[in-house]
Amino acid sequence: MFDAPWLEQGLTALSFVALAAYHLHLVYRIRRTPLTTAIGLNARTRRVWVETIMEKQLDILAIQTLRNWSMAASFLASAAILISLGILNAAFVTGGIGGTPQLIMRVSHESGGIWLVKLLFLIVTFFFAFFNFTLAIRSYNRVGFMINIPTERDPLITPVFVANMLAHGMNHYSLGMRGYYLAVPLVLWLFGPLWLAIGTLVLIMVMYRIDYNLD
Repeated sequence: MFDAPWLEQGLTALSFVALAAYHLHLVYRIRRTPLTTAIGLNARTRRVWVETIMEKQLDILAIQTLRNWSMAASFLASAAILISLGILNAAFVTGGIGGTPQLIMRVSHESGGIWLVKLLFLIVTFFFAFFNFTLAIRSYNRVGFMINIPTERDPLITPVFVANMLAHGMNHYSLGMRGYYLAVPLVLWLFGPLWLAIGTLVLIMVMYRIDYNLD
């Protein structure tokens, strides 16, 4: 799309730096002022929820809620691995570099080798999402056993301990969703660096509303 290689490289680097800077700032806000972010507020809500469930022994409510979270994570993990395998099939099996869609090649004006590198970035992103969703399911299963154990039966199984385990799973779930979000500009990157920059800008605006809109 651009004739100047330095402009293409600059837009690509700027997009990745912007995404990294946004997430570093988000981590800083979560550590310093967690209640100003949706992630921090949700973490506090889950701690109160676990304490209420264990104190009032609301076993059925706990299992139903954990089942819903596990089903959502299972669906997203399955979708991520299927998309990854589909991209691998398109890149290495059904034609490889020579099978690059002509539309993308005409729009991006790039060689098949560069296009293949972009596909590898996309594959890694979906694999990242898959592993995080599976780790989230693992944590939910452990919480499902622990949340029903009375504290007097095992002093280690306290509401704080169970809440921390649940938070661990939800962190992996959030990271898995970030993988899906990041896939959007990476897909647009196939059409060129300008599309990557536009997708990155839109994604940051959307994520800001998701991460900081507490209404």
